[in-house]
Amino acid sequence: MTLKLAKQTKTAKQKTITLEEMEKELAKNNGQKIFYFDHDNPHKDMKAVIEHFEDEGYSVYFKEVRFGLDENDYLYEVHIL
Repeated sequence: MTLKLAKQTKTAKQKTITLEEMEKELAKNNGQKIFYFDHDNPHKDMKAVIEHFEDEGYSVYFKEVRFGLDENDYLYEVHIL
């Protein structure tokens, strides 16, 4: 599964990440990491990520972060411990 990461700036290129790459990032950061995902990712894919890491024994915190008044001004924050 490939997910779109949130852009750092409006003009930045869209980056993607896979579950395997997320697991490598967790291993590098002592089992905890915060990922920010673009709002274009399907909600069911985000739920699948949560279930995957919970099945691996991690605690996962998920929320939508709104940063503007527009309905599409949000991103997903996933904190994995």
